[in-house]
Amino acid sequence: MGVLALRQLSLAVRRRRAELGLTQAQLAARARVSRQWVIDFEAGKETAELGLTLRLLDALDLHLQLSPAESAPPPADDDAIDLDALLDDLRDRR
Repeated sequence: MGVLALRQLSLAVRRRRAELGLTQAQLAARARVSRQWVIDFEAGKETAELGLTLRLLDALDLHLQLSPAESAPPPADDDAIDLDALLDDLRDRR
């Protein structure tokens, strides 16, 4: 499953927890986090600490895999880069 936003990750966690038949309290105990932290994470809280998120994924036997994003080929060396256009493109992706 490709995850591009924390909300997608939170939904995957909730789905996996349900597949395993775990309550939020049981998952919290397995991941050594508070039940409230699990509730907040599953609700899509965007400030989840990475270390705790990795523990949560491990408790669900889920693994994080990183890969390069698909992108356009780099510009030729003699092409000038339009920083305004680049920034506009990045804003549009949000």
